[in-house]
Amino acid sequence: MKIGNKLFKLKIERPRSLKNDILSGLTVALALVPEAVAFSFVAKVDPVIGLYAAFMMGLITAIFGGRPGMISGATGAVAVIFAPLMLGLYGEGLSTEEANGYLFGAVILMGIFQMLFGFFKLGKFIRMVPHPVMLGFVNGLAIIIFKSQFEMFYVGHGEESHLLPGSDLAIMGGMIALTMGISFFLPKLTKAVPATLMGIVTVTVISIVLEKLNLHESRNVLDFVQGMDPAKETIAAGFPRFALPSMPVSWDALRLILPFSALAAAVGLIESLMTLTLVDEITETRGRGNKECIGQGLANLVNGFFGGMGGCAMIGQSMINIRGGGRGRTSGISAALFLLAILLFAAPLVEIIPLAALVGVMFMVVIGTFEWSSFRVMGSVPKMDAFIIVLVSVVTVLFDLAIAVLVGIIVSALGFAWQHGKKIHADVKVDEYGTKVYHLESALFFGSAQSFKDLFDPINDPKDVVIDFKKARVYDHSAIEAINIITERYADQGKSLHLLNLSRECSELLERADNIVELSVIDDLEWHIADDRLD
Repeated sequence: MKIGNKLFKLKIERPRSLKNDILSGLTVALALVPEAVAFSFVAKVDPVIGLYAAFMMGLITAIFGGRPGMISGATGAVAVIFAPLMLGLYGEGLSTEEANGYLFGAVILMGIFQMLFGFFKLGKFIRMVPHPVMLGFVNGLAIIIFKSQFEMFYVGHGEESHLLPGSDLAIMGGMIALTMGISFFLPKLTKAVPATLMGIVTVTVISIVLEKLNLHESRNVLDFVQGMDPAKETIAAGFPRFALPSMPVSWDALRLILPFSALAAAVGLIESLMTLTLVDEITETRGRGNKECIGQGLANLVNGFFGGMGGCAMIGQSMINIRGGGRGRTSGISAALFLLAILLFAAPLVEIIPLAALVGVMFMVVIGTFEWSSFRVMGSVPKMDAFIIVLVSVVTVLFDLAIAVLVGIIVSALGFAWQHGKKIHADVKVDEYGTKVYHLESALFFGSAQSFKDLFDPINDPKDVVIDFKKARVYDHSAIEAINIITERYADQGKSLHLLNLSRECSELLERADNIVELSVIDDLEWHIADDRLD
């Protein structure tokens, strides 16, 4: 992804500094509050549990993770996975405290899985994700972030929600536009302060003035919280406290939480490592995937013991941080500490921030995140790559990130197999004895089996035919079956077929060996074949 090809340049050139890290961290902390609250309700837990998760995930991954400048917190991807667990527990009549105990146990197990993934150094495999999948992932997430902001234009919750009245909607739109204008144009004038933070402060001041003059009352962060839980009077909370999860220590309890923990661990790592790769390209640096896996796992482990709902890396908040100039670990640490300070001391100040300011910030993140250049290159890249970009984007929006990445990798692999299957090649010669020799020079597998069979002409070939596999490899059952079919075709024509330089496993699987005059086997050839009969 070339950042210079974007409609709006996401990367803002500025030197890495402590001031930029701290101010950018403050902006991130302000934007974290409504998201953490929203994701808490998705997971069916108290908002304080989501805010604790955002603090602990952000702090621990900033210190121990493998990607400076990347922000982690409570996320929708993890919340959606744990929501069915909580609903099932409530359905069985468990109290809120008992259900939370199971949740915290599942988060601890999730963290253990992630740490093991890092210890076994499996994080490097994220580098194998094809570039079209990455493009589709980025575009899909930008669309999701964009769609998620529209709930801010509604009053109420669930079936009782309704769109803001026309005048309120127009004023909110103006505030959003002002926030976006400040975020876009201020860096052209000065880079002394993060433009997004200045946009939030400016729109908040205007909102307070309009309210004092009785001209308009903007919906703010506290209104958003109370719209989901009318009983909540503030977002203030104390320090998170250590406690063992109040769930039974039994095989039945472990079996209940195990599927949710494993799925959350996988989704959390995929989202974190994909975000890491994106931040790598934006900052033109390189993070450490295995270390990030350990950092994410440790953060979730601590979450389970200190009352957090767990989480992973957040692409939206990471983009806010990078856009604000945050590059070092200090930015993530300061964001977490500012969030804790908000919970302890400054909740009333954050509660009055208009939602319009935060929506404006997120809209700028969407503009900067979306790969606009993908529209321009659609006509010049291979059709399969273009299809994968669109497919992954759509699946990300309709389902989730993990499914989208898995689908993209599978389709990319199949496309690769198809393209290489069409390119099977053989150097064909006729020796001094009139024997026709096919020197294969390609891989023989399910994708190339048909092309392999099309190479031969049993009707017109001479009496003796040799197929030399010295420069070829046989990989799977489809390849063996293709060889068997060719063997039968030559036998039907009464011609002699010689197979040279095959592996021992190939000879074991060839069912029509009686029709082969000569079968040359290399006993020490260690190329194995994917076939159930050998397992």
